[in-house]
Amino acid sequence: MTGHLGRWSRYNEAPGNVFDTLVTYLEETADALETPALATGDRPGLIGGALVWRRRVSPSLKDQWRPLVG
Repeated sequence: MTGHLGRWSRYNEAPGNVFDTLVTYLEETADALETPALATGDRPGLIGGALVWRRRVSPSLKDQWRPLVG
C-alpha cells in the first residue's frame, strides 16, 4: 500500500480535487470544516441539519442548502 488515493468512476466523470494521499485529503477536509469561508473548491454546508458538500447537492435541494459558518 502506498497511501496514495485512487479514483474510479462508473460514468467516466471528470476528476474534482485531486489529493496525493489520504493524509492530504483529511487535512483539507478538516480545514474546510474549521474555516468554511476559506474553503477552496467544494464548500461544506447544511440541509436540514445534515452536513453536505455544495457540489453534491441535487438541483431540487439547492435552495435548501445553507453555508456552514465557522
